[in-house]
Amino acid sequence: MTADHILLSTHPLFAFIPKMPAKKVKTIIKLNLPAGEATPAPPVGPALGQHGLSIMDFVRVYNEKTADKKGQVIPAVITVYTDRTFSFITKLPPVAEMIKKALNLEKGSQKTGREFAGTLSHAQAETIAKEKMGDLNCDTIEAAVKVIEGTARSMGVKIE
Repeated sequence: MTADHILLSTHPLFAFIPKMPAKKVKTIIKLNLPAGEATPAPPVGPALGQHGLSIMDFVRVYNEKTADKKGQVIPAVITVYTDRTFSFITKLPPVAEMIKKALNLEKGSQKTGREFAGTLSHAQAETIAKEKMGDLNCDTIEAAVKVIEGTARSMGVKIE
């Protein structure tokens, strides 16, 4: 234990935090779903049904939580516990979706590297990087911009 841990555990307020037994995690499911419009149809139904979860409970809570972001694809990371309960967190839209939205594209290029679907400026890439920084595996904005530009290149989007 470090000195910080010892100080924290002897702090008078620390004694009032209830010690709850941790639930045992069965699995983690990652789904990309339309915000506010999820249904029990695939991919939600089969993914949750095989673990014995209440599909409608998840759909209702997910739709309430993402109702203000309609029209976007919002990833959900669902933690399934052994007692057939679940918890989930939502993330920001995928980088590819953010690039398509910034450039008003329907989809990326069919022939990546030979045909370009659009052009992404460095300023647009930086804006997306700042917005998505919490979900990216980067420490600096410069590294995040490189991730965004790499995703754009793989979509067939030219970088300025």
